[in-house]
Amino acid sequence: MRSNRLAILDRHQNAVAPAVAGAIFIAFGAIFIRLSHVQPATAAFYRCLYALPVLAPLAYFERRSRGGRPLRAHLLALAAGLFFGVDLVLWCQSIVYVGAGLATVLSNIQVVIFPLAAWFLLSERPSTRLIVAIPIALAGVVFISGEIGAGAYGRNPRLGALYGIGSGFAYTASLLCMRLAGKTEARHTRARLFEMTFSSTIAAGAIGLWLGQLGTVPGPRAQIWLILLALGSQVAGWLLITWALPRIATAVTALVLTLQPAGSVVLAMIILGESPSTLQLLGVFAVAVAIPLGIVRADKRLRTAGESPIQP
Repeated sequence: MRSNRLAILDRHQNAVAPAVAGAIFIAFGAIFIRLSHVQPATAAFYRCLYALPVLAPLAYFERRSRGGRPLRAHLLALAAGLFFGVDLVLWCQSIVYVGAGLATVLSNIQVVIFPLAAWFLLSERPSTRLIVAIPIALAGVVFISGEIGAGAYGRNPRLGALYGIGSGFAYTASLLCMRLAGKTEARHTRARLFEMTFSSTIAAGAIGLWLGQLGTVPGPRAQIWLILLALGSQVAGWLLITWALPRIATAVTALVLTLQPAGSVVLAMIILGESPSTLQLLGVFAVAVAIPLGIVRADKRLRTAGESPIQP
């Protein structure tokens, strides 16, 4: 029994570094989007499109080694991608109005929304900590939106907050689909990520055409940033986190996920010169506190592979 527990602990410790690296990769995503200077739907479309040639062979070889998958798993992964495509467009749009760092914080309120949705739709009752965390997170969103106080950063903080919150809800729908897909089959991580990215490309492309944001091909300089966005966030970031999350403790999972929004704010301040107001920074702090408070469980038991939901 002791040797098995030590083996689980070793796997947990070995998975922390990849999870941290994945969160950092994703934190750079908003920075790459701003530096590309392209329309929101354009950034979302090319982020997914340029990831497909890398994910396709990974999914192919995974299928050859692990066999086929049920139809339900395919459909759920594709549905998750459609919601994820909407999420990406809304998130990119919020970056335009409220800045890269704050937009990433707003979209990550899904970490609190997701357990609530699971409670109503999947009968997974939330913990008392989550119930306490929700008003803290909502207060943080209000501060970030600029509704209180003066000097809020961003072209239109209120509109940016609305896009960011919409992004969080769309991402929650994507997570729910991916959770159901994971219950159907948990071994084909790369295949689910490929299918999700494929349908995200279609969704982002359709929205981009409807908005008139895909009329011209981005220039060479923008293409470099979009390629980095695809390889860094969509491929490297989510592959690392998807692999690591089932292998680390719940408490560590919560802390690692908070690195993404917090990291984006810091990176945006350093690289892009964004200057959030004091109240907006207070909102960032409130969300950063609410996220681990809401999802860290009282026990410290380690989860073995397959017990934790895979996130896209």
